[in-house]
Amino acid sequence: MQHQGRSKRSKTGARLRPRSKKDKSELGRAPTETTVGEPRFRTVDARGNVEKVRALSTNVANVATDDGTVRATIEDVSENKANPNYARRNIITKGAVIETDAGAARVTSRPGQNGQVNATLVDE
Repeated sequence: MQHQGRSKRSKTGARLRPRSKKDKSELGRAPTETTVGEPRFRTVDARGNVEKVRALSTNVANVATDDGTVRATIEDVSENKANPNYARRNIITKGAVIETDAGAARVTSRPGQNGQVNATLVDE
């Protein structure tokens, strides 16, 4: 979410003069909106000596099962509570239910933040 900055008006309605320009810490970016498709990634600078890997699109997920973890292929996004349109547009976010070749799974990671899709099987 982008930083909106301080209000231009005080509580009483008086105009406030700008304090300063935006700092680097107030930087905001548009959401990544990871889709299902051929894997594509982008790295962005984060605070500190850190680089974040953002998944722009991916078709593989690490699905946790009862007897370990299996690498599964993502076929579809069946439900996304973050936004109903995301399911129609095949956008993967944390909490989305995805259809994989291992079965239906709920995403537990944030692919737009760490670049990978981790999920657990859903009992349906």
